[in-house]
Amino acid sequence: MIAAPIPHDEDKRLQALRALLILDTPPEERFNRITAFAAFEFDVPIVLLSLIDDERQWCKSTFGTDFCSSSRDISFCGHAILQDQIMVIEDATQDVRFHDNPFVTGEPHIRFYAGAQLVLPTGEAVGSFCLIDRKPRTLDENDLSILSTLRQMVVTELVANSDKSVDH
Repeated sequence: MIAAPIPHDEDKRLQALRALLILDTPPEERFNRITAFAAFEFDVPIVLLSLIDDERQWCKSTFGTDFCSSSRDISFCGHAILQDQIMVIEDATQDVRFHDNPFVTGEPHIRFYAGAQLVLPTGEAVGSFCLIDRKPRTLDENDLSILSTLRQMVVTELVANSDKSVDH
């Protein structure tokens, strides 16, 4: 397993994440609707809205799992926030970064992962909106476009939440 490197702008990224005032808050219907839609649209058993803090991956919304958080160093999303494009792992057992990851070798037995970076308007990648399956699969251009749109809906909601917090 290869842990994701720390982004060069980590301090700024963490400051932007914390300014959202969303870490460790209860689930919200506005996010849960998006994760549920993604699960049905892509026919995947697990969808996560994941935020990457300094030492952990924390989920604001999940579908198909009770997963809430994990160490950042074993997260797929820690890798996804470093990508310029949606990170697609068609078969995690065949990827040197993940083949021996505990989420691959044990529950939830991840094979497929697609993580769309949650990039704020100010440029910081604070997490990912990700699709997970227990079997290998691919995404076509249409799928990537839909996932990108859902990611943008999540970012819009994250920023709207932050704007409301600043007003009070």
